[in-house]
Amino acid sequence: MKHFFIGTALALSVLATPVLAKDKPGEGVTVRPVMTSQIEEYFQHRILFRALEDLGYTVAEPNEVEYQTIHLAIGTGDADFTGVHWNELHNTFYEESGGDAVMSKVGTLVEGALQGYLIDKATYDSGVTNLGDLKDPAIAARFDADGDGKADLAGCVPGWGCERVIEHQLTEFGLRDTVTHNQGAYQAIIADTIARYGSGKSILYYTWTPYWVSGALVPGKDVEWLAVPYTSLPDGKEANTTFNGKNLGFAVDSIGVIARNDFLDANPAARKLFELAKIDINDISVENKQIADGEDSSEAIDGHVAAWIAANQATYDGWLEAARAAAD
Repeated sequence: MKHFFIGTALALSVLATPVLAKDKPGEGVTVRPVMTSQIEEYFQHRILFRALEDLGYTVAEPNEVEYQTIHLAIGTGDADFTGVHWNELHNTFYEESGGDAVMSKVGTLVEGALQGYLIDKATYDSGVTNLGDLKDPAIAARFDADGDGKADLAGCVPGWGCERVIEHQLTEFGLRDTVTHNQGAYQAIIADTIARYGSGKSILYYTWTPYWVSGALVPGKDVEWLAVPYTSLPDGKEANTTFNGKNLGFAVDSIGVIARNDFLDANPAARKLFELAKIDINDISVENKQIADGEDSSEAIDGHVAAWIAANQATYDGWLEAARAAAD
């Protein structure tokens, strides 16, 4: 009986090995992600991290840098992937870092990402509806926060990509004499902007979706998107910049994964996961609002991730099933 038990156990062990390998195709592989330090982008990355771990991969502690450096890190082989590549906005970074020769855009993680300029609804309703209106010094002065007579635009952090569009458009639309582009720590600048709004003053700011700001200053209720005079992007680039009939001046965009080609070739399960993973933009905005409301610890964000997976279990399991099949 003892011999039978040992033999049976050995047979089961041998049979279990390929089953385990099939269930965990990433076993023994460490994945090196790179991302920004923006806490609002942890959510979508950690959903991907959880999926990679469920496929057997070990996910290294992410390096946190600015967007341009993210692309350089992947291009030089210092990282394997990121989940925060804006397809239109960051394409120059992508090409300058080696492009298709060394990396690939894989799947579409988030669709319908927007950027643009917004002002308080009261000023908008008074007739200021276009960025070009700020050429008028009297109108621009309504947004003056520091007393120099020029409109203060709460703008974009250098190295994000959006600053190139804003700087280009300030020149293109003849706004250099009437608008100041304030750059720096975005969270601090936008906090000042929200405080100014709370005191009943006119505000002018750049933002994007998904992000918590549009939950604090709600478009259509508290603020409105400004139109731009016409589409004009850096380097003569052409893109669809119109959303709901209004030209916002920035490409209507999508956010996805970029990953090194050698990593993708060696890891078909990860490639398939990146191809299939999708997160509704509204889910990200809701989670970002939770962060803004104080649920901003690492443990809290992990809780948001677990709740999202539980609410989308069938979809999530489908990603894993397809990824495992791709590794066969």
